[in-house]
Amino acid sequence: MERSRKKAISTKRLQEYKYISIKELHEKNGYPMADLCNLAGIARSSYYKWINRSETELDKENSIILKEIVKLYEDVNGIYGYRRITMNINRLLDKQYNHKRIYRLMKSINMRSVIRKKRKHYIQSTPQITAENKLNREFYAKKPNEKWLTAVTEFKLLNGKKAYLSAIFDLADKIIVSYVVGHSNNNQLVFDTFDLAVSANPTAKPLFHSDRGFQYTNRTFKAKLDKIKATQSMSRVSRCIDNGPMEGFWGTLKCEMYYLQKFYTYEELRQAIDEYIVFYNTKRLQKNLKGLTPIEYRNQTLVS
Repeated sequence: MERSRKKAISTKRLQEYKYISIKELHEKNGYPMADLCNLAGIARSSYYKWINRSETELDKENSIILKEIVKLYEDVNGIYGYRRITMNINRLLDKQYNHKRIYRLMKSINMRSVIRKKRKHYIQSTPQITAENKLNREFYAKKPNEKWLTAVTEFKLLNGKKAYLSAIFDLADKIIVSYVVGHSNNNQLVFDTFDLAVSANPTAKPLFHSDRGFQYTNRTFKAKLDKIKATQSMSRVSRCIDNGPMEGFWGTLKCEMYYLQKFYTYEELRQAIDEYIVFYNTKRLQKNLKGLTPIEYRNQTLVS
């Protein structure tokens, strides 16, 4: 009985949010009433019956919230989900709205993040070399080339094919030290990425952290690390957070570039990645780098 009552209240509340959303979108954005009602799945007669009743304080507050939700969603090109929208709305309006309320308001106008949960695909292999998690989530470095993180991420193209990006991330200045884009997630992709990083930083002897992907547990790769006297560190099994900043960069790149465009060919994606990493390293200011870009922070650190 109690569960049925709660369900009835929830349904009524959702219907209320739909009415509010229709009113807001019609008055502020000029969308046709018939289209909005069809999208929300309600009869126009029901909407007009609701609109002619007395507006409550809750209605007024929800209208304010919804207006800010729509503005924020458009400002970030749809990359925020309801939880991040909630955090921003609470800061903007200096409130503590429950994320469920924001979710219901977004749901009432079929608003959702353009980002989907990623599914990791693993290649099963027998590791030749493994290492302890020596980084141990100490995501801080005093100077460049002290700690490097690495990983490979996958992109799907609209022609049905896939592409892969391997990169090395410096914990001190958040710079992308090196990267390689390829058609296959193989040893060569990772080896070339490492070789480029070493070529650009010949005196580096970093703590080198990765997941337990087959490329990093390969004896040939371990020999490369030993050659420059780097210390190998690996995330624990199924613990993505052990490589958090690297995974965070993938999220940033995909939110700010990949999810906002359509890529039909490998060449289109490759060019976009090249342009984004140049932007990220040289133009994208970061608060945790004292308002500098990664390359500015690196140059400043190396001089001091």
